[in-house]
Amino acid sequence: MTNPPAESIDAYIADFPLNIRKMLKTIRTTIRKAAPRAEETIKYAMPTFTLDGNLIHFAAYQKHIGIYPVPMGVPGWDEALAPYVTGKGSLQLPLDKPMPLTLISKIVKFNAKRNAEKMKAKKK
Repeated sequence: MTNPPAESIDAYIADFPLNIRKMLKTIRTTIRKAAPRAEETIKYAMPTFTLDGNLIHFAAYQKHIGIYPVPMGVPGWDEALAPYVTGKGSLQLPLDKPMPLTLISKIVKFNAKRNAEKMKAKKK
């Protein structure tokens, strides 16, 4: 039997050991600074920020923190993502390395711009 998903980002973070909680709080603060108008929620059982659609999800695992979605196949991003394990729109940040907060901020800003462009195109 698995636990039900957390009902808030605070509740999600509270379920982890102190060292992981600190990382998750730092990521949350970084996202909030990069997209101050974004709203917090839980989607797919993960902390999620939305702004004109899903902006970014993050989740803690045994050996890494996952970030979703990440720009894949977008010119200029390959070098920034190269040091990390990536998958279909995902990025794995190892728990034993410093969190790349500047990269996370850039991802959030990129996704916010992309979402805003999608919304603008829908309104036309």
